[in-house]
Amino acid sequence: MAKVENKMNWYDRIAWGIVIPVVLLAIISLYSIWIAAANDPKMGSPKQLVLIQAIWYLVSVVLIILVMQFDAEQLYRLAPIAYGIGIVLLIAVLFLYDRQVAADTGAKSWVKLGPLTFQPSELMKPAFILMLARVVQKHNNEYAHTLRNDWLLIGKIFAWLIPVAVLLKLQNDFGTMLVFFAIVGGVILVSGISWKIIVPIYGAVFILGAGAILLVVTPGGQSILGHFFRAYQFERINSWLDPSGDTSKGAYQLWQSMKAIGSGQLFGQGFGKINVYVPVRTSDMVFSVIGETFGFIGCCVIIFIYFYLIFQMVQITFETRNAFYSYISTGIIMMILFHVFENIGMGIDLLPLTGIPLPFVSQGGSALLGNMIGIGLILSMKWHHKDYMFSTAGDF
Repeated sequence: MAKVENKMNWYDRIAWGIVIPVVLLAIISLYSIWIAAANDPKMGSPKQLVLIQAIWYLVSVVLIILVMQFDAEQLYRLAPIAYGIGIVLLIAVLFLYDRQVAADTGAKSWVKLGPLTFQPSELMKPAFILMLARVVQKHNNEYAHTLRNDWLLIGKIFAWLIPVAVLLKLQNDFGTMLVFFAIVGGVILVSGISWKIIVPIYGAVFILGAGAILLVVTPGGQSILGHFFRAYQFERINSWLDPSGDTSKGAYQLWQSMKAIGSGQLFGQGFGKINVYVPVRTSDMVFSVIGETFGFIGCCVIIFIYFYLIFQMVQITFETRNAFYSYISTGIIMMILFHVFENIGMGIDLLPLTGIPLPFVSQGGSALLGNMIGIGLILSMKWHHKDYMFSTAGDF
């Protein structure tokens, strides 16, 4: 490790290209929650909901500042601790889960402590990304890139993934499990593993995915999958395949979301105007608020904000020239991309409903904390890379 004198002031060390999109998404979040709650008496006071979300944002900002203080060497050492805490939380939720949420959704992934509900798997995401980055960094420092060693690295990656996947399966949280698989898929691509291994693996995944789709769209296939999935999950699949088939039950929320987005047309109904009722609109279906009030143009703007944020993350990663940081940023980018793609996709019936929130916009403290920790990790790259330049060789 070579230490370099830093001549940049604190203002120049902040990645404003990341901060500004997040601030814009925060404003969109508070607006969407206010408008959705104001038009749905069942959700309670709009002021209270917006205040709670604003408090979560303030807590997240403090958390970002804290995370930014850790450089690459410290994050490398903290990774096993963060992973261990995450595993403990995932085990604890199996005993402390909210019974009412489990009865309504079928998932045992939420803890309720008094008025506070919390989803431990959201904090496990950045912890898992840190651990994954450490595993790849350590392996690449110790082994040359041969086919045998690359297979060994894949084995190590899945050895750390399996406990998480098993615990999420026990929680019946299939959507969150998909996020972890997306993270692993992204990190494998940048880990240096030979394309002679990557191409067959990703080809097999594609074939399995295509086969799974064929199974879910046929009655015989669904009977086979019935041994692995629950009834409410098939209800979501059926509503995806035919959202207009039964709009009074499982497909109601999706159908209403599509109506809301479609009613916005090109320019939307106008600021604060909502005419279509969508259940629990502030969380999973928050994108429908943007679609209805600001139309196709508003939808394009928010998608552009997300891709600009991703672009800035990629740019900072290249500037730091740090392999360990690159693995971390890849995991975070894949996490955010998957959330955006899945949330928007399910809101317009491109993908089945999975309960995946829209990053930085959907109501919810645990999801926001997890995503903001990821932002803090990215910001720490620019905050520290002028002070500490780590070689990709050696184990810190």
